[in-house]
Amino acid sequence: MLIHSRAGAVSAQQAKAALAADPRLKLVERAIKKFDARGDALLEVLSTAQEAFGYLSQDLMRYISLALHVPLARVYGVATFYHLFTFKPAGEHTCIVCLGTACYVKGAADIVSTLEGAYRVKAGQTTADGKLSLLVARCLGSCGLAPVAVMDGGVVGKETPGDAIGRVATLIGAIPEAQR
Repeated sequence: MLIHSRAGAVSAQQAKAALAADPRLKLVERAIKKFDARGDALLEVLSTAQEAFGYLSQDLMRYISLALHVPLARVYGVATFYHLFTFKPAGEHTCIVCLGTACYVKGAADIVSTLEGAYRVKAGQTTADGKLSLLVARCLGSCGLAPVAVMDGGVVGKETPGDAIGRVATLIGAIPEAQR
């Protein structure tokens, strides 16, 4: 089976070869096998791949497309539709700031802009040293604690810009560049 991309036709073997040395591929293959390589299992397989690799690379999406016998455009379509999927490696630590209505009204935008300035990173990106990914979410469902952030999986409520700077500094073990 061949698929076409800007780089030309790619065989299943070529797509798999790009990932073959990575032991995490076994987890994705297990999910594909579990669902008998059915195209309707695309979301489950993408979820497994995201969990195993931390993000969806082009080679990984190409491999999934071939293994499930679905067009690459469909894989990209599903992956870009759902916000849980990312296409770049995440930082060693993550900070997700809620920008839902309650959080926004209570100053979440100030938290984001303070973190952006202090760590020289834009929301949705990772610092140059790979230590921190600063992300935003539409709503984290903890409106009573607004403004809310999730730092390495831990929910923090009633957050302030100063507290956020301190928590992130503790997480990554570094003083923000702006404060040096």
